Amino acid sequence: MPCNAQQTRRVLFVGNSYTYVNDLPQMVANMAASVGDQLVHTSSTPGGCTFQQHCINQSMTLIRQGGWDAVVLQEQSQLPSFPQEQVEVEVFPFAAQLVDSIYSSSPCAEPIFYMTWGRRDGDQDNAPYFPVLGSYEGMDSMLCQRYMQMAADNDASLCPVGRVWRKLRAEHPDINLYADDGSHPSLAGTYAAACAFYAVLFHHDPADLTFGGEVADDDARTIRAAASEVVWSSDDSQPQSQWIRPQPYSAVQFVEQVDSVASFRNNSMHADSLLWSFGDGTTLATGGDIDAVSHPYADTGSYTVTVVASRHCMCDTASILIRILASDTTVVDPLGIGSRRHDDCETQPLVFPTVTSGKVNIATTSASCVDVTLLTPHGEAVIKDRLCGTGSLDLTPFSAGIYLLMLRQDGKTTIRKVVRL
Repeated sequence: MPCNAQQTRRVLFVGNSYTYVNDLPQMVANMAASVGDQLVHTSSTPGGCTFQQHCINQSMTLIRQGGWDAVVLQEQSQLPSFPQEQVEVEVFPFAAQLVDSIYSSSPCAEPIFYMTWGRRDGDQDNAPYFPVLGSYEGMDSMLCQRYMQMAADNDASLCPVGRVWRKLRAEHPDINLYADDGSHPSLAGTYAAACAFYAVLFHHDPADLTFGGEVADDDARTIRAAASEVVWSSDDSQPQSQWIRPQPYSAVQFVEQVDSVASFRNNSMHADSLLWSFGDGTTLATGGDIDAVSHPYADTGSYTVTVVASRHCMCDTASILIRILASDTTVVDPLGIGSRRHDDCETQPLVFPTVTSGKVNIATTSASCVDVTLLTPHGEAVIKDRLCGTGSLDLTPFSAGIYLLMLRQDGKTTIRKVVRL
């Protein structure tokens, strides 16, 4: 969603006292209103309520009403930090049930797990049974791990409030994030949570806000900066990829032509379904996990082959230009090797192949050089280089997985996903 467009988001907050203390939803709404956006919110936040209880109370009724743009899910403050075998029985199944109901009732909604924080002095009541809970750091780490797992397992986004708190505790201990009980948020703690939610819900950088509510100006600026650093990706004008549910990514590669039949490899990711358009007026719908398709062409000539990858109500489009000849040799237009997904793609660097066990080629289509950074999904830069003309990156030293390729040229930044087989 465009970062400068005014938006209205209809959001249901499902949680307990960590959400209703200091009225977190209203604080996010006030932040949004200060820059012209609108948050229409409803809450179901009984004190101490668990995901299991939300599955049978008013929360499920509200979820099934449908029409939500997003549903925020906050578990009881201690449960996700308990031993794995207990969490697998008492938390994970009910998180899945809630998300399944969200997608069934509001197919375009975004489920967002609310990562909470460790208690100021850890969970001393439960530390004798699970010693890691005896400190803030231990409890907070357990919560982080479990919320990350719930988001990954359930095709959901994650609001990393606990990570923002951890940064503030480490770097600005003078800002008191806790209420007197050492568990619930102070006004500053809720403000930190609201900054994180503002970024995730509206895809705006919280550092650009001026709204501080009743938090002291200096503290509010510090909190906004911390939330921006944890949640925001300044080079991509959106929250960092690890916090946002998987986005469909479309990529297609020509394989060969035999007689008049052209074969294509599907390199798309995170897609439930694909719609293929072969450029001759014919289309084909397939599942997102198909490896390859073939298509017969009646005539020679040039054709633009387009693949639309869809997941829930999200989609992504990529195209390649091929030339069918009378012989079995097909010429692929170099401008079509990379995925076309922008109006100005002719001026952007080309990346091919996007799925490889060896090298990724990068071709610049303008006279200027391109600064290249290869990032892990967690944002760690493993390659930094500067290419002029055409060059390549060798991925063989790295483990298999998904990487992000950040290309900076002529003041514009492009992000491409590449897969190391």
